[in-house]
Amino acid sequence: MNELPPDPPRLRALLAYLDQRLAETETVATYLRLQTAAVRQALTAAARQPPDARQLPPQPRPALQASAQQEEPSGFVVEKQLHAGHPLGATVHRADCTVVQRDANPISADDGRQALTGDGKFFHACEFCRPDAHLGIPG
Repeated sequence: MNELPPDPPRLRALLAYLDQRLAETETVATYLRLQTAAVRQALTAAARQPPDARQLPPQPRPALQASAQQEEPSGFVVEKQLHAGHPLGATVHRADCTVVQRDANPISADDGRQALTGDGKFFHACEFCRPDAHLGIPG
């Protein structure tokens, strides 16, 4: 590492910057762990199916697919954090929440519960739709 400044104010600024970068990296790592667990669960379920049932269903056209997703909410979604280093982290919503403003990715109830019971600086529950109450997490 390069030479560090000798004075405490600049060292504190460097430490704050490094802590922020670590928090961002941990947020991404938590999200990737949740996605990895979901893929492993889907793989296990797919491996249990008989070979005839493993064929992929025909893909719907994009317009039909979008409308189908709107009609059947998948339970919960994670909305990306407002900006890098935002103190609240990513927001967990119910899939039918009308407050979602940014890109959101669908997650299972188990993933939502895991995110909301973990470290509060990475994920928090939407105060409008209260996914924590629907997941049985005491508030």
